[in-house]
Amino acid sequence: MEKVTSADGTTIAYDRLGSGHPLILVGGALCDRHALRPLADQLASHCDVVTYDRRGRGDSGDSTPYDVQREVEDLAALLTVFGGTAAVYGHSSGAGLAAIAASQLPFTKVVLHEPPYGPDDVDPTDDGERVLELIHEGRNREAVELFMLMTGAPQPDALEVAALPGVAELAPTLAYDFAVMAHEANTPVETLRAVTQQTLVVAGTATAPFMLDAAHRIVSILPNATFTELPDHHHVVPPQVLAPVIQAMISMDTLSG
Repeated sequence: MEKVTSADGTTIAYDRLGSGHPLILVGGALCDRHALRPLADQLASHCDVVTYDRRGRGDSGDSTPYDVQREVEDLAALLTVFGGTAAVYGHSSGAGLAAIAASQLPFTKVVLHEPPYGPDDVDPTDDGERVLELIHEGRNREAVELFMLMTGAPQPDALEVAALPGVAELAPTLAYDFAVMAHEANTPVETLRAVTQQTLVVAGTATAPFMLDAAHRIVSILPNATFTELPDHHHVVPPQVLAPVIQAMISMDTLSG
């Protein structure tokens, strides 16, 4: 484990492995840097990979009040590890964060894996507010269960995830993911239009329908994007399937298709 200091003085913990194209992996909700380690291991033969604990998670520090821009600054600090430039991959709400950061920072290429933008014509439910209430009440495990149900997970799976070691401890950072996604009932069109880097949008055909719809929608908004469907895969994709897709994208000179 290594550490870098963000602009506001917060310490951000990261692991670095492999050699080749520099790449930062951004995890989604309820994930610390270890969650993306299997993917990093698959990429390490061709990429110089950083996985990190987003603020408030694992070995990273935190500061109050939370602001999404602080997480962008965390990624800016991680870019200094590579001398100022790297590609970025984000999964789920981590893809939402990667998109915001890519609209401001000099990433070389961007991979957005199923950012959970909701349909523009559907009002958000009250479940997100209830998750935040449960966190405020210290009922972290219940907050995780409800969050998982919000994502479409069956109740047995939601209960299983909430019971995993360390997961309930990450529940307070769901508030950060909600802020990143802004409880998304709307696609952040202006932010996406500002992502001018070559961008690959990835989605599995067996994922939640709204996520697949969102992937198709944002490809039409991003200035320089292409789309890859992963047949029969859900929101979480085996590293051995996902790694070659990422590797091929960040190693090519231009996008086609």
